[in-house]
Amino acid sequence: MVHPEHKFLPKRIILVRHGESQGNLDGSAYTTTPDNKIPLTPQGLNQARAAGEKIRRVISDDGQSQNWKVYFYVSPYQRTRSTLCEIGRSIPKKRIIGVREECRIREQDFGNFQVEERMKAIKETRERFGRFFFRFPEGESAADVFDRVSSFLESLWRDIDMNRLHRDSNDEVNLVIISHGLALRVFLMKWFKWTVEQFEYLNNLGNCEFRVMELGQGGEYSLAIHHSEEELQEWGLSPEVISDQKWRASANRGDWNEKCPWYLDAFFDHLPDSDEEEDARSHCNGSNLDA
Repeated sequence: MVHPEHKFLPKRIILVRHGESQGNLDGSAYTTTPDNKIPLTPQGLNQARAAGEKIRRVISDDGQSQNWKVYFYVSPYQRTRSTLCEIGRSIPKKRIIGVREECRIREQDFGNFQVEERMKAIKETRERFGRFFFRFPEGESAADVFDRVSSFLESLWRDIDMNRLHRDSNDEVNLVIISHGLALRVFLMKWFKWTVEQFEYLNNLGNCEFRVMELGQGGEYSLAIHHSEEELQEWGLSPEVISDQKWRASANRGDWNEKCPWYLDAFFDHLPDSDEEEDARSHCNGSNLDA
């Protein structure tokens, strides 16, 4: 039973990485072809078609749902647009509310035409520096991508709050976001308030893999509704993050997870449990000084 306050929230937000591209197969492709024009391989097209069938089964509840609809957001790159086209083969037109090309969920910028050997050395440096803050020469860091994805999320929530995605109050809306590996990891990081350290442990999605954020009965989105604990572990989520995802599956919208360590405890070696404890410590320190 859907709570009335949550009626216009999308039932799912599904994050999809594009299919195998020529750049995934051969890094030298970036030396002659702009990143945004790198095409899918034949295998990538097959992956996208297979993903479309899987996604349809998810959003239709294996055919049990009668009112499901889907709205797509897609990166402007050729490989993501091609992935969308192939996924669309599994979705009847009457089920599609709309599609929006969204530049803010594009691939991380690595510079312009890339020299293969130079990029290999640069990526080795990134491993030593840290994936989140390392900025590619003439390109972006993951932190830069975080900023623009954050802006996209503000627009996404505005679309949701203004009911732009609902044509009919009985529609069961699913959002499908087709983007790139790092942009999708950053999306999850921003949405669930993960720390930089937690981001560093995340594994990239495979080509045409997807993550399902599903709406719980209380109005919070969680990865733990559709995905198993084993899957979450394989993606690099820590036990604390997995515990938070399980909490979100039944939490009421707007609730604060007081047991979430990176909201407070992880930032301090020790905090007094009460004002009295702090007063006692201050008095003790003052006595030592007087002595």
